Amino acid sequence: MPDGSDVLVVGSINMDLVLEVSAPPRPGETILARGAQLQPGGKGANQAVAASRLGCKVRMVGLVGGDAIGAGLRQGLGDEGVLTDTVETAPVMSGMAAISLTPDGENAITVAQGANAELAAERILALPDRAFVCRTLLLQLEVPLAAAVAAARRARAAGAMVLLNPSPPRQDLQELLALAHWLVPNRLEAEILTGLKDPAAAGRALLAAGPEVVCVTLGAEGALVMTGGEERHIAAPHVEAVDTTGAGDAFMGALAAAICQGRDPFAAAEFAAAAGALATRRKGARAALPTLQDLEAFRRSD
Repeated sequence: MPDGSDVLVVGSINMDLVLEVSAPPRPGETILARGAQLQPGGKGANQAVAASRLGCKVRMVGLVGGDAIGAGLRQGLGDEGVLTDTVETAPVMSGMAAISLTPDGENAITVAQGANAELAAERILALPDRAFVCRTLLLQLEVPLAAAVAAARRARAAGAMVLLNPSPPRQDLQELLALAHWLVPNRLEAEILTGLKDPAAAGRALLAAGPEVVCVTLGAEGALVMTGGEERHIAAPHVEAVDTTGAGDAFMGALAAAICQGRDPFAAAEFAAAAGALATRRKGARAALPTLQDLEAFRRSD
């Protein structure tokens, strides 16, 4: 596939400020962090890197700001082997995220979209056809919905499989759900999208909205995978979690890689669950993303 890619990612590119705290601050409270780090991030960029580290040829579509941070974010993607010819610059600040990380590895994230908010559908429509020659398209919702819909339409027209990670969740997804082959929410996102607390009930409701496969991720409990004819719980390997920030992005990147390898939905989810679990054993959403060698060794030892 000389002009195309295995995985095309249309999504956010951010710089993350990670604050290590004992607990998130309450309203009106000022607390002191135990440590702080600046790290490249963004759901889209992290998922692109995750797939690239697992051996896929990956292209990123997104926007960075016309600042030094933006230049560094683009360079960082290139250093990870991600094709960045479709990463453009907008005359605004780059996307930023503030992440509060607690000692038990849990996190709370606040995102300032910056340049990501400028990724209009018109930019997607203006991209050359070769950009959409891919096996899988990975989408998230940290960029405008119209851009995600436009990308899904172009990728499907080119014969690609569309994977949607509905994060952050929103209610007006009917058109995008009908274009997605895979829908991969976490437990809370599935509840927000359907109003149903039970992951199985929420997954069935989402499956009825159009996707061929719904995979509700359950953190340390693994994932629930549903197709039109079968439901199966996929267990996650047991690990001592240090930082869960990058687990979801590791899962999505590994899922795209597994689908490119031709694995069936349940085997693909098992591969992705192992990647997500392994990513929790190191700090940093980007730094924790496993290589193919790391993941294969981990799966052999589990």
